[in-house]
Amino acid sequence: MNAERGIQGSYWLETAPPGAPAPPPSGDLTVDVAVVGGGIAGLSTAWELVRQGREVAVLEADRIAAGVTGHTTAKLTALHTLVYDHLRRTRGPEGARLYALSQTAAIGRAREIVDELGIDCEWEEAAAFTFAEDPRRVGRLRAEAEAAREAGLPAELVTETDLPFAVAVAVRVSGQAQFHPRKYLLALTDDLHRRGGTVYEGTRVVGLTEGDPCVLRTDRGMSIRADKVVIATHYPVFDRALLFTRLSPRRELVVAATIDEDRAPHGMYITPEQATRSVRTAPYRDGKRLLIVTGEHFAPGTADVEERFAQLSAWADDHFAGLTFTHRWATQDNDSTDSVPLVGPLHRGSRHTYVATGFGGWGMSGGIMAGGLLSDLINSREVAWDGLYDPRRLASVVREGTSFLKHQAHVARHFVGDRLSPVTGPAPDDIPPGDGAVVRLGGRQYAVHRDENSHVQAVSARCTHLGCIVSFNRAEQAWECPCHGSRFAPDGEILQGPAVHPLEKRDIPE
Repeated sequence: MNAERGIQGSYWLETAPPGAPAPPPSGDLTVDVAVVGGGIAGLSTAWELVRQGREVAVLEADRIAAGVTGHTTAKLTALHTLVYDHLRRTRGPEGARLYALSQTAAIGRAREIVDELGIDCEWEEAAAFTFAEDPRRVGRLRAEAEAAREAGLPAELVTETDLPFAVAVAVRVSGQAQFHPRKYLLALTDDLHRRGGTVYEGTRVVGLTEGDPCVLRTDRGMSIRADKVVIATHYPVFDRALLFTRLSPRRELVVAATIDEDRAPHGMYITPEQATRSVRTAPYRDGKRLLIVTGEHFAPGTADVEERFAQLSAWADDHFAGLTFTHRWATQDNDSTDSVPLVGPLHRGSRHTYVATGFGGWGMSGGIMAGGLLSDLINSREVAWDGLYDPRRLASVVREGTSFLKHQAHVARHFVGDRLSPVTGPAPDDIPPGDGAVVRLGGRQYAVHRDENSHVQAVSARCTHLGCIVSFNRAEQAWECPCHGSRFAPDGEILQGPAVHPLEKRDIPE
């Protein structure tokens, strides 16, 4: 990795080491609530439940707060690009109001927790902006500001910002926040332990039997019995309600660079233009702040990622001259087809299983909101916005039929087209070091990787989730499923679900 491009890795992971891993359970367990997934949604849910006297176990396949949560841009805001005008039209003014109220409550809850636990997580109050450089978008942002105000946010339309370039217009909402997500969640986990909760890392859950109690099975053969189960794995690893038909995964790239403190813009900025550009800064050192720029969204397995990193870095350097890049990483989000997260009962017949997913790039406020909502539902408390987020909703799916059909067409194109493609790919000997390709040999498709030392290994090219054909991401050295976003290391081991089984190792035929 060239120094000018920065370290390949998340700044949050580098600056908040995880400490010793929490070992998997040594035998079968029985708890009140089992939370599958140790990101912000799962840990927030677990912490709220432990505070309410529940016996809770968090089961994390890897390390807590190291997956999607460890690769976020960590903005805590209720201004989610252009969501309010859309919600006003599709869910009515009351739907938009409940969305604003729930997201604002999540920010307030995070502020309370930081104060109560004394968490040193670089908490900063900041305004959030949705901006446009193109004058043709002024009308759309004016409508967004109006809808956000109607929903209860202190939204205003402005033309002046702290950005070092002119904008045509921006929606500004004050009273938002930004923080170091890992430091926040590691402190939350410490408090969870103090209150009697348990976290198990390196514990991949591969089976779920719903009942009274529910039974979870791990890849090590352990069983966990729980009265209630929460699936908070970002993309659900168990999907009895076919939620994968209503979720569209996308990856976004992040570059970070140091900038002099007196040049750093105040606030958090995002524009839907140019495949999204999101900008904020974080505390750094020696009179510097860290400029964090996000964008270039694409479906997993469908892009030249190295080229997109270059485009994002060039945009950052063009708009903030003289940058020294320190880090780069990528994150993955799931968009629901009707633009609202899916948080609540897992399916229409659920009595004991719950899910949190589809945060659409706003998982910090969304995950904290989900923690409060799910803990209230599990404790049979009424919540004003539970109907808004209920995964069992159908009316909004019908209203958003175009998005639903577009997503299904994308999946079908890869599921069918990639399998039937007559292209055989390069010969294994022609794959350059550090690259990978899907090769058809003897009527079968192999995912073949050559490492920097020219060692070649092959695995099945079929994703173990639902069988789509994977594609290689050279920049991140990963096999990616373009259908539902599962990601695998070159040797087939799981990097990211919903897959719960690795790609099968294969011998390349002579």
